[in-house]
Amino acid sequence: MTIKKVVLAYSGGLDTSVILKWLQDTYGCEVVTFTADIGQGEEVEPARAKALQLGIRKKNIFIEDLREEFVRDFVFPMFRANAVYEGEYLLGTSIARPLIARHLVRIAKKTGADAVSHGATGKGNDQVRFELGAYALAPDIRIIAPWREWELGSREKLLAYADKHGIPVDFKKRRGGAPYSMDANLLHISYEGGILEDPDFAPEESMWRITVSPEKAPAKPQVVELEYRQGDIVAVDARKMSPAEVLTTLNAIGGRHGIGRLDMVENRYVGMKSRGCYETPGGTIMLKAHRAMESITLDREVLALKDDLMPRYARMIYNGYWFSPERMLLQGLIDASQAHVNGTVRLKLYKGTIMCVGRSSPRDSLFDTKIATFDDDAGAYDQKDAAGFIKLNALRMRIAANRGRR
Repeated sequence: MTIKKVVLAYSGGLDTSVILKWLQDTYGCEVVTFTADIGQGEEVEPARAKALQLGIRKKNIFIEDLREEFVRDFVFPMFRANAVYEGEYLLGTSIARPLIARHLVRIAKKTGADAVSHGATGKGNDQVRFELGAYALAPDIRIIAPWREWELGSREKLLAYADKHGIPVDFKKRRGGAPYSMDANLLHISYEGGILEDPDFAPEESMWRITVSPEKAPAKPQVVELEYRQGDIVAVDARKMSPAEVLTTLNAIGGRHGIGRLDMVENRYVGMKSRGCYETPGGTIMLKAHRAMESITLDREVLALKDDLMPRYARMIYNGYWFSPERMLLQGLIDASQAHVNGTVRLKLYKGTIMCVGRSSPRDSLFDTKIATFDDDAGAYDQKDAAGFIKLNALRMRIAANRGRR
């Protein structure tokens, strides 16, 4: 296909730098680079210098700070649903991809590009997430996925290509770098590949970057208070914060107490099992606190319905359907449920554990101490009513038992 201009999701690392040159050579097209700062913890400005060095015009280099947008428009809505994939994974990589796809498409429209390109491999989930997002927002966009086209199928071939074309390579990368691959953003860090491909291999302590081991966490617990407004955290320890500030603060607190480490084997959308290790300290705290806040502010059946829908919602995000009509419909239901999720939650953090030690919602709590008390309730609850309720619910089982169908 004829491509005149393409927008590349560009990190400045080995893979995307090789892709940049490969796009120029293979398609003879003009390349626009887009680098998103979503809290990966590394400087993004060096990507500008590297793009310039590789011949990209200054006006075609886009570097944008998306941290607030990432947390406000993607992380917070996901946590209103208490989304967890396969019972454990807090979707740190999955939720970042639709954000990047949205801006790839936006920049493509702004610059008049014919296509977008990414560095995801043909084995992973990210190719699906990037491309489903792009097609949902720009149905006629063309997508170039080099890993599905080229013959550079190994690190050695990438390095050889870089040497041949004078592409600068980080010294650590040339010497082998980390024995696994990493992906980081403000919500988490993931580790996979390399020595982690053996699911029986226990990662070294030195792998973990933002959490201390629970054994080395402080001997004194810390209590943190979170204030909620319509399902989102707006203050930590009575200090008002923006969404990105909330997550940054909780990452620091949780990491200090050894919160949020995970080692799991998950089922990828493309059909294979994959082992990954994750650090999500702030997200782990947010999940615990949000469920505690909902426990006193949501109706029983509303909460049960949310719990029923959560695994499906989580799969939508994991599988790349953030911009799908079904996810947006479900998000509307979830957000409507959060109108009364207001109040404060106190959590005690201690050596990798989190315990709720208080929750309060003066205006929206459905917890009635007059009814729940084990002391004299002055007639607020007639215990005799339970007999008929139980007997009616047992009726079908009693009939079955009388027919010998136990």
